[in-house]
Parts: sequence; C-alpha cells; structure tokens
Amino acid sequence: MPAIKPVSDLRSYTEVLRDVEPGSPVFLTKNGHGRYAILDIRDYDRIEAERRLASALSAGRASGEKDGWVSESDVRARFTGGATT
Repeated sequence: MPAIKPVSDLRSYTEVLRDVEPGSPVFLTKNGHGRYAILDIRDYDRIEAERRLASALSAGRASGEKDGWVSESDVRARFTGGATT
C-alpha cells in the first residue's frame, strides 16, 4: 500500500521520512493532487542507472539504424580475441 500524505505533513518531516524505505516511496499531495515523491537513495540510484542504460541502448539502436549493424561473427571475434565458431 503506497504511503500518500499531504505536503503539509512535512511540518513533521521526521515522521514522513520514517515511512520512506527501499521500494516504498512516500507520495506527497498538494491541493489533493499528487505532486512530489520522496524515495530512498538506493531506489533513486537504480532508477538513474535504468535511465542511463535505456539512453545508451537507444543511442546504440540509432547508431545501428544509421551506420549499419555489426554482425554476430564480428561481435564474437571482438570478445573472443578473433576466434569465431
């Protein structure tokens, strides 16, 4: 069950922060609408790593579509020191 609290609860921020755990962010509402999320730094780091990976994969796909794809045998040769099967 997600923790949803009004932003005014930040007056007692230690109480709000006590509810923040890995995998369990606290969502803050302003005027009855979702506005902010407070999450554990490990969750933030994971989200950022996923974002960077998705960006790199997108760049790789764009490069492949623009400049052509590398063959499987070339990839194998690169990582096995030149030997192909």
